[in-house]
Amino acid sequence: MNHLGIEVPVQHVPELDPGFLPLGKFNAAFRTDAKKPLALAVERSQGQVAVYRTFIHGTPERAQADCYYVERIIKTMLWLYGGFRVYISGDREICAKMQQIYCPGGQQAFDFDYMANVFEHPFEVVYCDQIPAEKGDPKAIGRHLEGCRIGFDAGGSDRKVSAVVDGEPVFSEEVVWFPKINSDPDYHYDGIVSALKSAAEHMPRVDAVGVSSAGVYIDNRTMNASLFLQVPKDAFDAKVKDIYIRAIRDTFGDVPYAVCNDGDVSALAGAMNLGENNVLGIAMGTSEAVGYVDPEGRITGWLNELAFVPVDASPAAMRDEWSGDIGCGVKYFSQDAVIKLAPAAGINLSEKLSPAEKLKEVQKLMDVPGSPAEAIYRSIGVYLGHSLALYHHFYRFRHVLLLGRVMSGRGGDLILDTAKKVLAEEYPEIARQICPTLPDEKSRRVGQSVAAASLPELGR
Repeated sequence: MNHLGIEVPVQHVPELDPGFLPLGKFNAAFRTDAKKPLALAVERSQGQVAVYRTFIHGTPERAQADCYYVERIIKTMLWLYGGFRVYISGDREICAKMQQIYCPGGQQAFDFDYMANVFEHPFEVVYCDQIPAEKGDPKAIGRHLEGCRIGFDAGGSDRKVSAVVDGEPVFSEEVVWFPKINSDPDYHYDGIVSALKSAAEHMPRVDAVGVSSAGVYIDNRTMNASLFLQVPKDAFDAKVKDIYIRAIRDTFGDVPYAVCNDGDVSALAGAMNLGENNVLGIAMGTSEAVGYVDPEGRITGWLNELAFVPVDASPAAMRDEWSGDIGCGVKYFSQDAVIKLAPAAGINLSEKLSPAEKLKEVQKLMDVPGSPAEAIYRSIGVYLGHSLALYHHFYRFRHVLLLGRVMSGRGGDLILDTAKKVLAEEYPEIARQICPTLPDEKSRRVGQSVAAASLPELGR
């Protein structure tokens, strides 16, 4: 495959998406003859800084490829680490191009606005002679198992809740809901409270509540979340930023609680399930929720929103309706991927069905050996194999635990087997370093809500 004059060797191509061009493969091919040093840094809250050093070509012939490569790396860094300021050193012309791309009305205006809103700081791209030094602030979190706890996992298509007594789930429930299409925050509040009460009925008392939810949470407050996509800003500020705090306090009074991004809880679920650290957790559901537990068992504080990290370099890649960008993980590692690939597999799904219901229809087809639905899961497996290699370039993880409803059933096994094959044949060095695994079926479905229950520490 050739993109912007860069020849990219690819052996494994998804059978239902032959135009897929793995971004990691493009990046590696681009760097083979790039000689001009370039340094990038992204600053987030409390002076934390992530650094990436690379090379570009710096020639007129490769100017377009240089611009594309640097923009995709910056995009990856922003959604992996989070940040409100990008530093560039080594090429002023590239910096000027990035300033035109990351600005109001620019190509990446969504990213510009999102990061400014989340970090409550104006977003900017600046040139400097020397980028700032790397600085992080990882924190130990979760793994508290004592007492009677509730774990709540808020997804975009269903909500899960578990009652957990001394680390053992005694009750779990999944309920379909439609948070993304409801503009009234009371709908969300009532759904949260209903789930909490349902779990509480199965325990003698409630000692603590932990919440796993899509979005960005700072001090248990909702800073940004797709679950509340239709809620007007004034209602969001008034009723959503503290929605989980209110729901817990209104229902149980003054009990310990913690609210975390579902990606972080996915990673925690992975670490707890495996009894290991250095774990990347990926939950494939309504979106792609990702988190990372470092080799010391700590949450890094990174944004880890890999749903918006690009994985496909094809100009014809699938477009995300929310961010407006193409080729990002949300369209490859979620129920959207299954739905988008279904027509190519010859499967027609009724438009009257919700996305979650469409996924269930495809999963039913997997009960029949030789079903055309198998091609969907093999294709996602190819996506995953290539993308795990890309993710490993930044995270250097040892373990990958795959969670979420897309990984449920025989389809999940097929995704994993295909991904392992791609890794072994195209990335043998990385394949020897990482261990992608599935939890048991129960953990696939409720692993996050159980891990969420362990988030709060009981008062002494």
